[in-house]
Amino acid sequence: MNNLKNSVQLIGNLGKDVDLREVSSGSKVARFTLATNDYYKNNKGEVIKETQWHSIVAWGKTAELMAKVLKKGNNVVLHGKLVHRTYEDKEGNIKYTSEVKVNEFINMTRPEKEAVPF
Repeated sequence: MNNLKNSVQLIGNLGKDVDLREVSSGSKVARFTLATNDYYKNNKGEVIKETQWHSIVAWGKTAELMAKVLKKGNNVVLHGKLVHRTYEDKEGNIKYTSEVKVNEFINMTRPEKEAVPF
């Protein structure tokens, strides 16, 4: 049950390519944004698309693998946890951010060479 206390599962599309960097400790960190879409009908019967953007972060081997196999636009399933942190920007202001720290992922987009033509 402890895994359910802070568990996030998202299915969406990458908003940009994965940004892989090495931090001072030598660890690898990957960051990107993920778009999830919800649809509903308004009171006029029109279908409305509502997009939510999520900040995604991964560390270590997961980060390296994500940078290798994921590209902008890919459809991906993520499992991780929600984390909140603070940091200081270049002007010395304290900033607050929330992001999903990925534990596992599945790339749902087929490579182009395996894509089935219509």
